Order: sequence, then structure tokens, then C-alpha cells
Amino acid sequence: MQNALVGKRVLITQSAEFMGPVLCEVFAEQGAIVVASPEALTDPEAAERVVRAAGCIDILVANLAFAAPTTVATEVSEAEWRQVFAALVDPLPRLVRAAVPEMIRRRSGKILVIGSASALRGMKRASSYSAARGAQLAYVQSVGVEFAAHNVQVNAIAQNFVDNPTYFPAEVQANPRFQERLAREVPLGRLVGAREDAQFAAYLCSSAADCFVGQVFPVCGGWVTR
Repeated sequence: MQNALVGKRVLITQSAEFMGPVLCEVFAEQGAIVVASPEALTDPEAAERVVRAAGCIDILVANLAFAAPTTVATEVSEAEWRQVFAALVDPLPRLVRAAVPEMIRRRSGKILVIGSASALRGMKRASSYSAARGAQLAYVQSVGVEFAAHNVQVNAIAQNFVDNPTYFPAEVQANPRFQERLAREVPLGRLVGAREDAQFAAYLCSSAADCFVGQVFPVCGGWVTR
């Protein structure tokens, strides 16, 4: 699928975090005109500001990151809950309101949410984060069905154990206890490569993937099926 995105204008949010840098790299390699926005989107006005600044986009990659809290469920505060949802969930409808009307007018467009497989399998001490990531995926399924009739495809990658500096920095990967966990929990036996994940994202944003509607694709080395 080399050069599958030639001439497509792609907005990638939080481009300096999570999967942002490698997404920018791979999409550019495939011919896309990449608009990389490093801005955080917790400000209610930020999403519209970022979309407007990007110009007329063909593809929106909603790459949203937040350092996952590890709070025991009974101790999750109101502030933590709201903070996690403000970072991971609230920006999505704002981005959609800003980007989708023009896509509908043109009858062409794609949105890909870079989400988490923590919404697909129970994890201890991750209730606020998993709930927010789950809300992302439910939102994708709903709007994906809603926008399909307008030839706008909305899908999500639900990932875990993918090499990225936000959730699996070098010091974590070097820890023997993490390596033991990787061998125990991930059938693949290693982290999914950053470029493997980004190349799949690029495929989902290409015309070859026009048939996918509101779908959630786990990318986690088999972690959710173990």
C-alpha cells in the first residue's frame, strides 16, 4: 500500500505524543499532506481551532493521550474521573462537529480514533482510564453507523502493548518485570512495532478500507484474546 494516501490532507492530533510521531512519519511516506497538531485538546475551543487551522482535510486521525492513573476503583476521585474524560472523551464530539460537516458536503472523508484495548479486557487499577477509552469506542461505533450513508468512514484502533513513548517508554521496556509480563500476557511475545501499528492505521485511512463502518480493530499482539 505504498503511496496509498497521495495528496490526502491528514490532520493528526497530539502529534508529539502517543502514536503521533510515527503516524506523521508513516502517513507522509505514503504521500499524505500531514498537518501535525501538537496542541492539547482539553480546552473546549481547541478542537475547532485545530481543525480550522488545518484547512480542508480529507482524514482526521484523533490521537488522544493521557497518562493512565493507577488508582484503586474505590478511591477514584471526582477530579480524576473528570480529568481523564476531559482528555480522552470530550474532544471527540468537538472534533467531529468541526470536521465532519465539510466531509459530508463532499461525500468523502475518514476519521480514525487511536484508542486502547484496555476497554476490551478488564485491568486492575484502571477504572477511570478504561471507562474513558471504552466511551471512545462506543462513540466510534455510533457515529460510524450514522455517517456511513454520507460516505464518511469512522473507525478505531484499540491498542495495547504497542511500542510508543507515552505508555511504554524505554525504561519500562528495559524492566525485567515488564519483560516477564510481556511473555506471560501477550501471545505475540513482544510489543507490536510502532510502524506496524501506524501502517495499519494508514491502511484504514486509505480507499482500500472504504468498507469498514464503525469498527474497532484490536492491535495488541493477541492480548485481548488470551
